[in-house]
Amino acid sequence: MKELQEIIKAFNQAQQTGKKTALATVVHVEGSSYRRAGARMLITDDGQLTGAISGGCLEGDALRKARLVIAQQKPMLVTYDTTDDDDAKLGVQLGCNGIIHILIEPVLPEQPDNPISFFTRFLSQREPAVIVTIFNMTDRHEPQLGTCFFMNKAGQSAGELPDMVGNELLNNTTDILHAGEVFTKTYTYYEKYTCFIELLQPPIALVVVGAGNDAIPLIQMAKVLGWNITLVDGRPNYPTPERFPMADKLLIAKPNEVMAQLRPDNYTAFMLMTHNYNYDKVLLEHLLPSQLPYIGILGPKKRLNRILQEISGVGIEQQLTHIYGPAGLDIGSENPEQIALSILAEIQGVLNKLSGVPLRSKAYIHDRSDEQVLQSVLPDNLNV
Repeated sequence: MKELQEIIKAFNQAQQTGKKTALATVVHVEGSSYRRAGARMLITDDGQLTGAISGGCLEGDALRKARLVIAQQKPMLVTYDTTDDDDAKLGVQLGCNGIIHILIEPVLPEQPDNPISFFTRFLSQREPAVIVTIFNMTDRHEPQLGTCFFMNKAGQSAGELPDMVGNELLNNTTDILHAGEVFTKTYTYYEKYTCFIELLQPPIALVVVGAGNDAIPLIQMAKVLGWNITLVDGRPNYPTPERFPMADKLLIAKPNEVMAQLRPDNYTAFMLMTHNYNYDKVLLEHLLPSQLPYIGILGPKKRLNRILQEISGVGIEQQLTHIYGPAGLDIGSENPEQIALSILAEIQGVLNKLSGVPLRSKAYIHDRSDEQVLQSVLPDNLNV
């Protein structure tokens, strides 16, 4: 989500200075690539790049093509095929052994349903959303419809789908939105239109409880990831803007007052690090009924077990799988910075429903099912 935040910021700055922009989106990948479908990069007419569509291999060529898109005000689909061992002939030396399809489209601020408006709308509300991008891989000279539709889980939508794919695509979009587990799906309709449906999840909200010095690197690193951060402490002289300038919200509260002042959701993680036994115990008792996906707590297992024994009878059995104590992954952490890295990696994995195993133990880094293009059948009564 940090990439989308930076793209919106760069677009707004470009508008203030009169620059024209284009958006490059990885819409489909076959085989291996550095970035998955959904990676984006904003390009200004003077060559400023925000975001990334590769490890740096494609950006130069994409910049040249984006300037053409800006001049012609017409989307363009570009394909980079690196399945040939001698990919140097492309001039980009990818070395990925994959085929990457990238849609480059002009961003027109006068159009209310441009892609940046979809991103802004998504980030303004903590609701999962889908964004639909339609292109034509069969005939690149045909019009590329581009990023054209947005819908969130609350049922709010913007943009429109073309009539020939509208009903079926809307059904597929709704299914993906409510399933909530698939990041991307690609459909081909009537052997002509390829539709990339991307599920966007709200950024992680991290509530750090305890404003000691060990919370400083945790908040700094979480901010680099683009997370929304709330810092809570019962001592007024500890959670100050001077000590924690990167925190989005500072809250001074007793443990039984914390939940009344927050609105946690399915993308909220709590990290208890007050080093105060009674504070942690009271707050944990109030957290348990909230069905939070991650509740981390510092300290030895013996300390956590004692807390749980003392607050038994408040739904502990149902919540034990969401309590992580001692918090963090086993990477040999000793100092506050290493501990922060360990905790953030665990939170990222838990909220993405991944185990955090070494990548070398996997056949593929990403789920290859995203590469499958699902075929839809043309109804007998519809002419295209």
